[in-house]
Amino acid sequence: MESSRADWSSAMHTSRSATPEARTRVIAGRMAQDGPVLIAGPDTRVIELRVHGVMGTTPESLVDAVVAVDVAGDGVGRLVRRSTGCADPAPGPVLQAGGRPVPRTVEGYLWSAMTSGGAAKAAWALLLPFSLANMTHWMLPPTGRLLGGTLRSLVRLAALVLTMLLVTQLTVVSLDLVAGQWLDQFTQLRPWRAPIGLAPVLVVVALLHKLSAIDWKVVKPSPAPRLDLLPGARIAADPDAPALHVLHATAGLASAALLAVGGPFGPSSDRVFVPWVAAWVLIGLSVLITLALDAPTEGRWFKPWARRLLVVVTLIEVCAAALTPMPGHGQHLPGTDPTVESIAAVLGLVCIVFGLVLIPAALLARGGWSELPASLRPWAGGWMAAPILAMAALLGGGFGAGVAITVQKALGDDSLQLPPGYRYVTTLWGVAAVLAVVVGAVGAAIFVLPRGRKPIEIDLLHGGKPEDAARAAQAWRAARLKRNHAHHAILGTAGVLSAGTLVSFLMQVRGVDLPWWAQPMPGIGITALGALAVGALRQVYVATKSPGAARQLGLLSDIAGFWPREAHPLVPPCYALKAIPELVARAREHLADPGTRVVLAGYSQGSLLAAVAAARLLDTLPAHERERVGLVTAGSPLQWAYPRAFPAVVSHDSLAELAKAMNGRWRAVCRGTDAIGGGVTTWERQAFDGQLLGVGFEGALPAAERSPNGALVLGGDHWLADPQQGPISGRRWSPGVLRHRDYTSDPEWDHAIAAAAGLDVAEPPLTLWNFKH
Repeated sequence: MESSRADWSSAMHTSRSATPEARTRVIAGRMAQDGPVLIAGPDTRVIELRVHGVMGTTPESLVDAVVAVDVAGDGVGRLVRRSTGCADPAPGPVLQAGGRPVPRTVEGYLWSAMTSGGAAKAAWALLLPFSLANMTHWMLPPTGRLLGGTLRSLVRLAALVLTMLLVTQLTVVSLDLVAGQWLDQFTQLRPWRAPIGLAPVLVVVALLHKLSAIDWKVVKPSPAPRLDLLPGARIAADPDAPALHVLHATAGLASAALLAVGGPFGPSSDRVFVPWVAAWVLIGLSVLITLALDAPTEGRWFKPWARRLLVVVTLIEVCAAALTPMPGHGQHLPGTDPTVESIAAVLGLVCIVFGLVLIPAALLARGGWSELPASLRPWAGGWMAAPILAMAALLGGGFGAGVAITVQKALGDDSLQLPPGYRYVTTLWGVAAVLAVVVGAVGAAIFVLPRGRKPIEIDLLHGGKPEDAARAAQAWRAARLKRNHAHHAILGTAGVLSAGTLVSFLMQVRGVDLPWWAQPMPGIGITALGALAVGALRQVYVATKSPGAARQLGLLSDIAGFWPREAHPLVPPCYALKAIPELVARAREHLADPGTRVVLAGYSQGSLLAAVAAARLLDTLPAHERERVGLVTAGSPLQWAYPRAFPAVVSHDSLAELAKAMNGRWRAVCRGTDAIGGGVTTWERQAFDGQLLGVGFEGALPAAERSPNGALVLGGDHWLADPQQGPISGRRWSPGVLRHRDYTSDPEWDHAIAAAAGLDVAEPPLTLWNFKH
């Protein structure tokens, strides 16, 4: 700590005593100290390879051009450049290095086609509960072999039971509500009600299987990472994914057949005893094999021929269940209630066991981050995977109940029966809806009313502009509140819903009716669940017609779809497995020219892709070529979100290793007004004697200096004024508080790119000629 104070004191003395031109040279010197400045020769050029973020973008916006053209790619992963208006690509604006121009080419990697566009990709949004369950696997803390294997098995089991629950809920709607009860009024259809009811279930499971079996083809694969220390080194395809596809389809269809033949506690008649036993055998096999599979070893004895045999047996079982006689007079199927309630109870039990086993795993892993400040430690002490898995189960169950209630209301027959447990589900979601309104009102008041201390950076960035400072301070507070407490909101929501689920289950088991104050809640819950189901289906339909709506809907799959299929196979294909190798391959193509320097520039979610790609490059390139690789992240959640949510995959230590390997060529463009972005390479910032101080990956940092464009440069972070300082003649201008938008419009962007490229960013001293001009 004494050495840190000495560093800060020395830095402040230098900053106060230096002239503005000297301070600019100090910045360049510090950048040179962090990483050597490479002298730009006559053949030096910079390739700025941009990667966009969530919700996608257009090629023109990505490269800041009126017209953009494709220069490589397969149409799914596209590489684009700006154009002068003709069909040929054009170079970008030059960079300034040591007072001389350096040619720059702006190139963009467009990956939004992997997450939006068309009915199939829009329908992926309906798989959000599955995606959350799959993401839970990647949120596990670093653990030992035995404890880690147990946690992974529990996650896979919970994912399997979640599939069974949703397929069973679909069967309730299709087989029981529509075919068994509503179609009973049509005499000519009565003998065919069972096949009619099971056919949609079979079709939906087949479509899900087909959609989730899609994988993106990598045009130019890159070498696999060799070091586990760098971020994202463990991101790889699971060889067990094809086996999980079959197991989930088998368990889902076997659950539907079990409901049709009488439920889990006994067949509805002697003639369906064999299908009832077969359904239990298929479910049991699916569970046992799912528990036995574990990455990175492939399915061992569960080979393709065994998977095909299991599929054939499952189809025969569904056909046998379709021959089950249906009850007359539109009666409720006897297997509906026990099947739905039993699967829901098993899912809840697995989630509870998972949460309990995760406690010692998180405690044992705590030593890896105990020395970090609280703002950098994993959320919930490494236990965050448990509430996410609970949210996946609650959303899945709620969505299935919402669809059933919506169909019941649409049929317009009040005599149609749903499982009695749905009343408690509607009560639970009614309470959740009321709490959401209350929390939303309180949150709005917190965001609107000024409160808390003013961020220390405001006066340093907006000195002399009180109006800009006031607007910036309000935006900083709101963004800081979201970054600091987003995980608390998730924890609170999961906790309230989980407690409500447990109370509802106990009330249903004991036959306790709702108290008087809770009587309105089922009605509110029915409205909320109906709105959830109808809204999701409507948004999917709109997304198939509108590219803008498709990008908005793709927000969820952009985040959850980053992770490969591990725990749940019925999720969108992982775009990271395609984007990262293609970024690495493209960078290596450019680096083949010895005069070229490549700067990977990632925005928002794209910063994660760019950082992992940079890590892969450093891991595979020869030592003499690594110094020509740079990284710029903008609006990046690489500090406050990913290391805290995924501590075993994108850990703080792995980012420190990346920063060390980049040797000063990792620059982070930051805005405090950005709720998604924020600081990346610095933390514990404080103001002392008008100077901004902070800590970085290697300890205390010298005081921040002001760049020629007015930004505060602290370590590798370039803090931008928002609203921007300007307008600036000859440069695009974006007025207002930008928050998470348009980082490339700030003149500091070019400064950061040049620094990441290892160029000399110090401005030349003033001469009589350039002083007059």
